[in-house]
Amino acid sequence: MPWVLVLFALFAGLFTLSKSALEYSEPFFLIGSRMLFAGILLLGHQFLFQRKNIKLKLNHILPLFLLGLVSIYITNIAEIWGLQFMSSSKACLIYSLSPYVAALFAYFMLQERLSLKKWVGLCIGFIGILPILFADYSMQSFSKEIFIFSRGEIALLIAVFASVYGWILLKKIINDFKHSPILANGFAMVIGGTFALFHSYLSGETWSPIPVINAQYAAYIECALWMTLISNIICYNLYGYLLKRFTATFMALAGLVTPLFATFFGWYFLNETITWHYFGSMIIFSIGLIIFYQEELQTNFDAPIEGREANS
Repeated sequence: MPWVLVLFALFAGLFTLSKSALEYSEPFFLIGSRMLFAGILLLGHQFLFQRKNIKLKLNHILPLFLLGLVSIYITNIAEIWGLQFMSSSKACLIYSLSPYVAALFAYFMLQERLSLKKWVGLCIGFIGILPILFADYSMQSFSKEIFIFSRGEIALLIAVFASVYGWILLKKIINDFKHSPILANGFAMVIGGTFALFHSYLSGETWSPIPVINAQYAAYIECALWMTLISNIICYNLYGYLLKRFTATFMALAGLVTPLFATFFGWYFLNETITWHYFGSMIIFSIGLIIFYQEELQTNFDAPIEGREANS
């Protein structure tokens, strides 16, 4: 159980670290360089130690290309751009919509039917996100702009949808082509990171010689290395290890602590102000997520022991 808390604390810390890294590097270059470096590390490990298990065919290229485009490039470009305009805790809470988005993808793409209880939880969860989305509006502008989302919030929502779709693509590649997650993610990071670097150059980020703000190269390298270590190495492997011990449902529920960690880190390290809107959203959102997963928890509890072990 302690390692579960460590995992989600690290996930939350990534939002704070990304926010800090934006002080030293242009956003698109930060994403491109970090992902390209991480992808090379993963592929290097695969080719050095697992070369005999690599079975790359011509018809695998397009799915891997799409995975890199969606899961790495679109997800991270939208996230890092939107993060510039909001607190790290707010971005983290918006990202917590992922389970709901996954349910919608499963309903429309995989024809998986949702029960009434899950639809209720889904609706409550989306309602719960509204207070924090409108936290920056005055009461006068709130009545006029209640249905208007900021560009940063729209970017974060795009990142959430792209991230979930990316997980679906990754699962399909692993199941259909029998590639290891390390190999698939390695190719995706190299492809997505390369796209992000081109985006950085074409978008006008200052390459003189590279888009590091005020030549703070040491600080940029330190942040990029920490983000690579935490996200691409520690979190990836730790999450896989924990999924062998706990059900996916439990992990999703445990993920509710992520915004709480992000709130603390943002307040402690970045001097971010936390208003009542955040706590209101967190409470309502948590109720919706618990209702959404309540039926799955009951199903796992009622299932035979063999079935529960298979889902763990």
